[in-house]
Amino acid sequence: MTNPSEIYKITFLNKGKVYEVFVKQVYQSDLYGFIEIEEFVFNERSQMVVDPSEEKLKNEFSGVRRSFIPMQAIIRIDEVEKSGVAKISNGDNITPFPVSLVGAGNADSQDS
Repeated sequence: MTNPSEIYKITFLNKGKVYEVFVKQVYQSDLYGFIEIEEFVFNERSQMVVDPSEEKLKNEFSGVRRSFIPMQAIIRIDEVEKSGVAKISNGDNITPFPVSLVGAGNADSQDS
């Protein structure tokens, strides 16, 4: 994942919404259970029409160098030829992957 022309479209759940962002770097994090994404790409075209969803994402990720996304929140990662419009959409009909934390069992249920 070192080719400078590679762009990835990352689709993930965040606060009940589906986020779709474009980045140049994506890899497994040293933090267990997370994917790291870096170098966000937003359309810099001069447009007469401004997409409020993309503007919200630009503001949310402004100043962010690297973002850590939990693996269970990832819906899809695609390598694309060029970036598109980043957006936030409704995630009403998407169910998050169930999470089971290792070592989170109840201490009372242990038999000695």
